[in-house]
Amino acid sequence: MVPTSARLLADIGGTHARLAWQAGRDAPLADLATYPCAQHDSLHDAIRHYLAQHERPAPGACAIGIANPVVGDRVQMTNHHWSFSIAELQRRLGFERLLVLNDFTALALSLPALPATQLQAIGGGAAVAQAPIALVGPGTGLGVSGLLWSGPDRCLPVAGEGGHATLAAADAHEAAVIGLLQRRFGHVSAERALSGPGLVNLYQALCELHGRPCHVERDAAAVSAAGLAGEDLQSTDAIEMFCSLLGSFAGNVALMLGARGGVYIGGGIVPRWGAQVLARSAFRERFEAKGRFAGYLREVPTRLIVADASPALLGAARALDLSA
Repeated sequence: MVPTSARLLADIGGTHARLAWQAGRDAPLADLATYPCAQHDSLHDAIRHYLAQHERPAPGACAIGIANPVVGDRVQMTNHHWSFSIAELQRRLGFERLLVLNDFTALALSLPALPATQLQAIGGGAAVAQAPIALVGPGTGLGVSGLLWSGPDRCLPVAGEGGHATLAAADAHEAAVIGLLQRRFGHVSAERALSGPGLVNLYQALCELHGRPCHVERDAAAVSAAGLAGEDLQSTDAIEMFCSLLGSFAGNVALMLGARGGVYIGGGIVPRWGAQVLARSAFRERFEAKGRFAGYLREVPTRLIVADASPALLGAARALDLSA
């Protein structure tokens, strides 16, 4: 018989589903597992597979952070084909409580609990206590969130879809690349450049712009590998432009939230590159390049999340605690 305090936690992205078991509030995470979403027909099937693999019955509570807006009962993922009714999923799996929230809302909730060993500083001053915190994360899509404090130990996550805000150019070169993306997509959101598919979009646009051969079979991992190794000029340039645009976008988010508590960079791409890539790029210069507010942003710290396990799982647990 499963304890009623046990809970299942999930972090569902467009590419991978990460799940963990927690015996109760504040208990350590156990049985962490990661599955490619493509290997399962539905979220229900992925959860059933996890429970069977770890010989666990359905717990009393479950919290799912998912890469999608959560508005109403029906969830249709933007960057994957999974679609489900929250009420039906709860009924079929037998959870007493089921909480479904945006994955970056869950990640944001984890930020105050992350140890210094899971963060790498990239410029800026000291964080201001109890000041708003911003979160930006390129992965399969572009997640954006933040935290606003409502008391010394209580914070409220900001849920939004900032990754779909319009992407802006800072110079003629970026304007030319964005022009090519506009011809292809119409509206060019930040996600069209600042994501895994976005890195490929930048690479292809730079090849076209400079009349260079384009390896059309390259995915984000291949562009990253070639660019970081210096094997291909357009791949290297794509990474450089990615970091520059990310700096500009993160600076915009910091200004909009007044994020003097810091700006955190997560997602599935930049942490794999490492802090050195951001540090030697134009990321921080572009983060601060906001005219009359350059001095304001100069003091805002930027930190790269380098946790081994998905921090969003901890955030999902925190969401259950806050909603109890």
